[in-house]
Amino acid sequence: MPNEPYDLHSSELRDRAVRAALGLEPFDVLITGGTLADVATSEMRPADIGLVGPLIASVHALGTRRDAKQTIDASERFITPGFIDTHMHVESSMVTPRRYAETVVPQGTTTVCWDPHEIGNVAGLDGIRWALEETRQLPLRFLTLAPSCVPSAPGLELAGAEFRSGEMSTMLSWPEISGVAEVMNMRGVLERSEPMRSIVEAGLASGKRVCGHSRGLEGAELQAFIAAGIQSDHELTSGEDLLAKLRAGLTVELRGSHDYVLPGVIEALKKLPHLPQTLTICTDDVFPDDLVNDGAMSSVLRRLIGYGMKPVDAVRAATLNAAMWLNRYDLGLVAPGRRADIVILSDLERIVVDRVYASGREVARDGNLIGSGKGVSSDAYRDTVKLGRLSAADFTITLPGMTEARVNTVVSPRFTKWGEAAVKVEDGKLVLPDNMLLMAAIHRHGRKDPTPVIGILEDWGHWRGALATTISHDSHNLTVFGRDPADMAAAANAVIEAGGGMATAAGGRVTAVLPLPVCGLLSDAPAKDVADDFAKLRAAADAIADWMPPIRTFKAVVGASLACNPGPHVTDLGLTDGTTRDIRPLLAKSRN
Repeated sequence: MPNEPYDLHSSELRDRAVRAALGLEPFDVLITGGTLADVATSEMRPADIGLVGPLIASVHALGTRRDAKQTIDASERFITPGFIDTHMHVESSMVTPRRYAETVVPQGTTTVCWDPHEIGNVAGLDGIRWALEETRQLPLRFLTLAPSCVPSAPGLELAGAEFRSGEMSTMLSWPEISGVAEVMNMRGVLERSEPMRSIVEAGLASGKRVCGHSRGLEGAELQAFIAAGIQSDHELTSGEDLLAKLRAGLTVELRGSHDYVLPGVIEALKKLPHLPQTLTICTDDVFPDDLVNDGAMSSVLRRLIGYGMKPVDAVRAATLNAAMWLNRYDLGLVAPGRRADIVILSDLERIVVDRVYASGREVARDGNLIGSGKGVSSDAYRDTVKLGRLSAADFTITLPGMTEARVNTVVSPRFTKWGEAAVKVEDGKLVLPDNMLLMAAIHRHGRKDPTPVIGILEDWGHWRGALATTISHDSHNLTVFGRDPADMAAAANAVIEAGGGMATAAGGRVTAVLPLPVCGLLSDAPAKDVADDFAKLRAAADAIADWMPPIRTFKAVVGASLACNPGPHVTDLGLTDGTTRDIRPLLAKSRN
């Protein structure tokens, strides 16, 4: 969507809109008979809406105008602004931007704030340039952010690239970049260490947004994080955490990817006298089967309303509040002079979308995109898994000369903590206890020795096979989970041969593969095809792992190496600690 928002600053366009509003010439499109969810006043009021080109010219009483080139009957329908997703990663849906747009526009989303952090970690600045190019001329508006943490935890992991203040300044100089993406290196911000100090300051100097990631911060640390210049957060853990961050002045991007947090959040919001202006809504991460079957923003809104949020409040957070946070005063409101991003729904509470308009043009109807845009198949970045075949020996922990060893472990998939355990050693090989799991992290970007780093996980249930993935936040090295080295090698090799993606194995054979050859993260196949393949992969994972929601879930696999978060994680550099920044060996120190 070129030259936005300045495309509305046309004297000819405004002249036409004024004349149409005054009844001196017809509207291009007249939407009649609908009920407007007015996010400015929280009213539900009947209104007709006249459009001129990309602009809303008039919102007026029902039936008072009939002159239009095209009339759309919205009787018994609800009208809202287009939904705005204030924080998301296309890569989490495992499809290219054009395939993502094909899917979410019919669901009512017209604007997304994309942090291409995953692509940056794999392909560096050239990858971000490619990401910007991929979003051009699509029916979905991408407000792309400059990844701030590549890698997310310097010194604790090694990605395919490294962004410092110079790279940040370069990206911020590009007009397509709308701000600094989520600042995840919390310790670096609090310690005022480089490169985070300079990266945040570059964002502040640019006058663009500086978005945050304040997982687990509270009290003085939360205050200090915000004092450094961070302006938003989506990492909520509870209703009280939400209130603390709203009270501290953060714009909260309430995410739908952690559904178990939402009921508590709604209860906390009910304690407030009004909906905070600084509350917006985002998806953050949506897997491909959920994207296709349940929706992105439409799913989040549906669930929030189901948990007790007023529909007009949910829509306001996803539209007007979001537009104000983005400094996009052309968006977020169905009113004269605003951009004609409009959603027509047959059911407001269930978010059933009939038609979608973007800049005055109908882009979707009855769940289908109208026209496919000008996106073309991408052949870029299909050689990013720089690994040879692996063997079972690569996943075997050898401890020659020992009969027992005391090892450091990582306990729990979420809110991790250190543990220690005594394990048997037979014939020089570690014998894994039944209640433990191996996790191997293998550098795949060609910047260091790819010898697997192996850690031991606790509280992951009993596994009957292995899973390998190059979607491994945030450096996206190859990570492999399992108990049997032969299964782990089989799954890993299937991913390597596919050029990236995910695979499962059991009994020494591969049981499912999801190829993601673009950056080892994405597929350019239609989203429905990727969703089907992913559903098969997830079913195969269900057959080999004991999940226990909401903590021990499939999603925990792709976040198990997230080294910037507090606590221990296994990365390509070792057993790291995101709190202390230590790297510990597998063998625990003797207590004697």
